[in-house]
Amino acid sequence: MGHIKIVSLLAAILLLGSCNQSATKKTNAVTRSTHSLNNDWMVRMNDTSEWLKVNIPHTPVIEPLVVNDQWQGYLSYKKIISVDDPSKIYQIEFEGVMHEASVYLNDQFLTKHQGGYLPFVVDITDQLVFDKDNTLLVVVNNEDNATIPPGKSLSGLDFNFYGGIYRAVNLKKLDKVHITNPIEAKVPAGGGTLIHFDEVSEKAAKGFLQVHIANKNEAAKNVSIKAELKAKSGQVLTFNSEPSSIAPNSHQTITLDLTIQNPALWSTENAHLYELSTSLMVENQIVQTEVEKIGVRSIELTQKEFFLNGEKQYFRGTNRHQEYPYVGYAISKNANRRDAIKIKQAGFDFVRLSHYPQDVSFLEACDELGILVMNAIPGWQYYSDDPEFLKNSYQDIRDMVRRDRNHPSVVFWEVSLNESPMTDAYMVEANKILKEELPFEDTYSAGWIDHDAFDLYIPARQHGRAPDYWIKYRTDNRPLFIAEYGDWEYYAHNAGFNQAAYEGLKEEERTSRQLRAHGEKRLLQQALNFQEAANSNRKGPNTIGDANWLMFDYNRGYANDLEASGISDIFRIPKFAYYFYQSQRPPFDTLNLENAIGPMVKIATNWTEDSPANITVYSNCEEVGLYLNGKLIERKLATRNSYNDQLDFPTFQFDLKKFQKGELKAIGYINDQQMAQDLVATPGSANKIMLEVDLSNTPISTTEDDLVFVYAKIVDANGNLIPDSDALVTFTTNGGELIGTNPVKSEAGIATILLKTSPLNKKKYTITSKTADLVSNTLNF
Repeated sequence: MGHIKIVSLLAAILLLGSCNQSATKKTNAVTRSTHSLNNDWMVRMNDTSEWLKVNIPHTPVIEPLVVNDQWQGYLSYKKIISVDDPSKIYQIEFEGVMHEASVYLNDQFLTKHQGGYLPFVVDITDQLVFDKDNTLLVVVNNEDNATIPPGKSLSGLDFNFYGGIYRAVNLKKLDKVHITNPIEAKVPAGGGTLIHFDEVSEKAAKGFLQVHIANKNEAAKNVSIKAELKAKSGQVLTFNSEPSSIAPNSHQTITLDLTIQNPALWSTENAHLYELSTSLMVENQIVQTEVEKIGVRSIELTQKEFFLNGEKQYFRGTNRHQEYPYVGYAISKNANRRDAIKIKQAGFDFVRLSHYPQDVSFLEACDELGILVMNAIPGWQYYSDDPEFLKNSYQDIRDMVRRDRNHPSVVFWEVSLNESPMTDAYMVEANKILKEELPFEDTYSAGWIDHDAFDLYIPARQHGRAPDYWIKYRTDNRPLFIAEYGDWEYYAHNAGFNQAAYEGLKEEERTSRQLRAHGEKRLLQQALNFQEAANSNRKGPNTIGDANWLMFDYNRGYANDLEASGISDIFRIPKFAYYFYQSQRPPFDTLNLENAIGPMVKIATNWTEDSPANITVYSNCEEVGLYLNGKLIERKLATRNSYNDQLDFPTFQFDLKKFQKGELKAIGYINDQQMAQDLVATPGSANKIMLEVDLSNTPISTTEDDLVFVYAKIVDANGNLIPDSDALVTFTTNGGELIGTNPVKSEAGIATILLKTSPLNKKKYTITSKTADLVSNTLNF
């Protein structure tokens, strides 16, 4: 984690102005200004416990799987810092602390920050003692606070906000003349580096690069910018600005015009990223180089449609909460990336961040994978006119935009307190702040209330409280995006927002809240709910897309069970609904590298005596043939009905009349050619354990603590999963730390535990699992 990218921005490219452009293979050595402070902290709770050694990200306690009494209180974090160059400027960047932090250095108070989801920066230069140990102390409080968004207490909140220093901490060592941090600079539409393109086509991209520089010296300095843009092909374009003078103890913004010939455009199918190195030169010497990945693209929102690079786009989207079981928010950057990969592999090209800004590493993964993002400020069913709450909420907008403004993936800004009774004054001011920070025509706001301040109307499907939701939602003033669907309308029959009053209304055959342990009949109903709602969403006028509720199961602050409407469970194991969404991708949609879906077919059954005889098959192929024990049952086209008449790829239904033990095989055909197949066999008796570790195309981190899921599958002698097994599995490890209840009770045949890895471990990890009566298994990786 030693190389944190400081500037993470939108578009793509570099500096021009009075710039000379040339193609070259030469690159400059990077002058690192950011260093990880994640390791070797000490922590204690409520100033009463002993100091314990921990690394960042850190959570106060390992919570149970179902969290309805989350730990709250004070934490004290302590770390020793040593620096040796008094000619430099030193800053500490906290990427996320939940949710109130007081910072001290050598017993001197420096600052107090309120807000748990966005970074803050502390200048520690004047308090440092050089060539000696310095003690950094951070006192953290995560107790309910009505003035810090989301504001609502955990007893009534639909998600947990956990605690601690749960995101990375970085030390910035800067020359006295340096490129500023946009959070620290506090300059609307400025600070750090800002890139924007006003004109984008396959022939050329035209825009500007803006660099904000601070001079902390007592004398004027000559400065210039050198930037290198490296394409995937390896070609490097170099841009140089003319030197200019920056006055002592002042700030200066250098703005340069940009023109990129024949740019490789960023899209959901081809997420082309350039590597941009921006170097600050002082008196012709490089003093600072920042490296980031950027993409060139254009977006346009009309009253009825959305265009990406001039092509109309209908969003296939989902929602994501950032929590993991047991450790809450304290997950690694690689773990965030794995979640993004799972979203892409499920068939989605859009994700709404519900209901707060998430780790920058998740956005970087969305940039890399081609996932469009709706970024959101913290908020859920709570509003207050308290001046402190308003101040903090408005600051959330500025900090979110300053941190994330240059990510090509971010296309909408939800400057709206979700499902909250915002005043007209709040909505107007929130949008005014957004446009101050991003004063461009393609800056689009989103709000759950149909108000003229917002560019995009984003109600949840259940807000209409009627099957024909589009009649209620129809507006001629702005386009519509269904921000949530598939859960609440089936859970409470559109009963409204007062969830606590309907906790007992779980109709087993209707609700979308289905754990994997609930069995295939109920999981098939969940998938049908999502299918029905997704199909209905497409009937509405002005609708540019939708996002289901949601990708992963999660914990709620007020509830004594998991919110189980995810298409994957809290351990990231897919349910049947996951494969419905996969089947909605075109079979030859390239998606992105190893995450492409391609032609697919999935039999949605466990094929046991308890299985329905009416078999559902999800596929994006033209035809599917279903075989039982080698005999063709039927080969057919998908049949359209009221549940799927708007879908690109309806599901296939086969009526086998009755159960017959054996093997089901589905083959998908396109142009009469076999393109995909799936097998499901009736399981025999439990025989052994199969171990798997979920890396999701992302190796274990060698620079920070990492988290990976380890799955122990209870299978028969032929490797078929035993879907009703609840066997108790004991895990052991050689290397790393196991997190979670151990032994673990299997859910639908799979027992899951978290493995926490360490960059100090240079050997392979060994995981062993065993039960009382099955063959144990060992996995090395």
